[in-house]
Amino acid sequence: MARRRADLVIHFALSRAAPQAATAPFPATLLPASPTFHTREVCALIGDFRPDVVVFDNAGRTRQLRAAHAAGARVIFVSSRPRQRRKAFRLRWMGLIDEHWIAWPEFMAGSLTPVERLKLRLRRRPRLRFVDAIVPAADPALNALCLGRLNLRAGEYVLLVPGGGTGHPGAADAPAIVAGGARAIAQRGYSTVLTGAAPGDDRDPPRLERTALLPLGELCELIRSARLVVCNGGDTLLQTLACGRACVAVPIAGDQAHRIARCVRAGLALPAALDARSIEQTAVSLLEAEPLRGEIEQRLRRCPVRNCMDEVLAALEALLG
Repeated sequence: MARRRADLVIHFALSRAAPQAATAPFPATLLPASPTFHTREVCALIGDFRPDVVVFDNAGRTRQLRAAHAAGARVIFVSSRPRQRRKAFRLRWMGLIDEHWIAWPEFMAGSLTPVERLKLRLRRRPRLRFVDAIVPAADPALNALCLGRLNLRAGEYVLLVPGGGTGHPGAADAPAIVAGGARAIAQRGYSTVLTGAAPGDDRDPPRLERTALLPLGELCELIRSARLVVCNGGDTLLQTLACGRACVAVPIAGDQAHRIARCVRAGLALPAALDARSIEQTAVSLLEAEPLRGEIEQRLRRCPVRNCMDEVLAALEALLG
């Protein structure tokens, strides 16, 4: 949006403790905790800033939505969990929201229930969208730069993306476990890249490359050119499927297992446990099963996980007027 609209002013409200707070690329108001818990400050920010559009990302309070509505802003609510989806379908919230974006493909999030459809008919709002994934467009020049920097050849490496940035309950060791899987895959002779990883040590085989956390554009270029991707069951899973790549999906948070299961039932991914041996065995089995990998990528071409970048940018443009 910033590239589309040079006059656009973008501002975030963030928890001071959030990993992205220190590196946010836009001006931000930092709060002691999630903005959900600081309604007075959020309402004051909305009143002072007088935004045209407010996006509530999987969080928010009724008073905060009312403050945005009272300020004349159009309101987008993004839900990525069942509880937040239920909140967005409360009748009083539906009167305050202009667009409700469900941040998963419909086959993963679940189609509208009869009650949800009835409420939409009664309220005649908000506009509802299933937003499968938001992925930057392919960039051949950036692709060549990323592959060249790591001395990689397209279609010849395994990419592992543990994801996170914060520990998840019961999976605080996920990055180390995935790193163990990466070492084992590399020891089997496959060129392997591990992103967002701690520095390596003498246990790393020569075929293993480590990178720091990557900007989304660079990560997506590595995904597009990978022979196989090993990822978590969150956003990276959707980004991988939207890029049309076969993947092994590993749950690192409690709400990821059922999403992975739905992808597996649709024939779009293979599951692995959060265990280095399971990651290695599943990845190598798929690497050695060229026909199966081809079938998965054919299914993704026939029934793709949509890249909704253009759709959501057009929606924002329309709300901005």
